[in-house]
Amino acid sequence: MKPADQFLNKKLHKIGKKDIVRFRTIWISDLHLGTSGCQASKLLEFLRATESETLYLVGDIIDGWQLKRRWYWDQTHNNVVQTVLKKAKKGTNVIFVPGNHDESIRQFIDLDFGGIKVRDELVHTTADGKRMLVLHGDRFDGVIACAKWLAYVGDSLYTVILKFNQIFNNWRARAGLPYWSLSQYLKLKVKNAVSYITQFEDALADEARRKGVDGIICGHIHKPEIRDIGGVLYCNDGDWVESLSALVEDAHGQLSLVTWHDIMHSFQSDELLTDMEPEHPAGVAVSG
Repeated sequence: MKPADQFLNKKLHKIGKKDIVRFRTIWISDLHLGTSGCQASKLLEFLRATESETLYLVGDIIDGWQLKRRWYWDQTHNNVVQTVLKKAKKGTNVIFVPGNHDESIRQFIDLDFGGIKVRDELVHTTADGKRMLVLHGDRFDGVIACAKWLAYVGDSLYTVILKFNQIFNNWRARAGLPYWSLSQYLKLKVKNAVSYITQFEDALADEARRKGVDGIICGHIHKPEIRDIGGVLYCNDGDWVESLSALVEDAHGQLSLVTWHDIMHSFQSDELLTDMEPEHPAGVAVSG
């Protein structure tokens, strides 16, 4: 994945700070509301700073696994939920595709609540005609499919790592150092983790081929990515625990990854995205 500053390579124009960043479609997943690891304040800023015709919530929005162990839910988490409901009320097409951490919502597949549609998976057609299968992705995770108890163990270990990250990065912030993620480091450096990610991505690409679509959009593994896998466009929108990323579609159908940093930098510099057409194709953007 390229640095956050390189996620967007588009024309910027100075306009008023009250204006917001508009996209045709936004995908976010793995918010993990109900855990202390959820970056709810930054997520809330992102949601308030952006608008879209359609907003996809691609699973693990609420972390039922953690809430069963220990209740954690502060006002910021309430504000996130209220903001999404408000978007739906004002006309945004909000679609919730449950994941493994909020799997209890799957009993309500094909129902609508408060203007939010609950779907297991569906095909999204971009403005330029690409047909993208949207699903969370947990069914293609061998650990969850074959040994769910191990997934629970891994989730507990991940929670411990995140807690260490919070303590360690509080110290780094006081020292004027940037954020550093142990879990992301391990994902990229540990051979088995890299193999797991590759197998997951390949399995999703195979599913897209089987369904006869142009690409696939998912979450689950907390690794934002856009890449071609054997002619299939694989997109992962990342997470709001560490990556703070979203997948977005512009008015012309181009898909890109953006981060909280990208959107907030636009506000701080009094610059916002108003022209969704890139001057040059970005390294993580795909069109056509």
